[in-house]
Amino acid sequence: MNGVHRVNYMKDFHKLKAHRYKATKYNNSEEQMKKYTILMSAYGVGAGIDFKFHGTVANTMDAHRLIQHYQEELGPEVADKLVNSLYSQYFSQEKHPSAPDTLLAAALDAGIDREKAEVFIRDDYEGLPETKMLLREQAGNGIDAVPYVVLEGRRRDFTLEGAKEVEEYVKEFEKVAKESK
Repeated sequence: MNGVHRVNYMKDFHKLKAHRYKATKYNNSEEQMKKYTILMSAYGVGAGIDFKFHGTVANTMDAHRLIQHYQEELGPEVADKLVNSLYSQYFSQEKHPSAPDTLLAAALDAGIDREKAEVFIRDDYEGLPETKMLLREQAGNGIDAVPYVVLEGRRRDFTLEGAKEVEEYVKEFEKVAKESK
């Protein structure tokens, strides 16, 4: 690596996902956390995802930077593959979301040349200002969960934020279709 990696992922917030989520999202409520894990597990079963809640919660800036860079360079299909690999590694395999080995595995899963991916991952600053700007813009719009989907309607947009059932997407698509008549 060229120098010290900007984010020392070994010093990031190292609480297990379940403890972090319970403390920050559910006011330390065991009951609310149990509802969340049951709901997310059910969503996962329907989508073929085996959610686990014992990985590390940590800074994801380098993952966002990787996705943004290759979305611009290679297009949305590659970005989707990166996202799917990163989600799988984080949510199912309990991998650190921005560790260099996690990022490299995602790049390889997305079909990115190993040497190019390694060079990008080692360069702590390539694409960093642009990625930070985009994240600040989204945070300014009140976005704090993924996925974040905006359906553009004729008269207004419809937004879905966070994990949703398929029926909720269908309902919003029906609204867009109804207003488009």
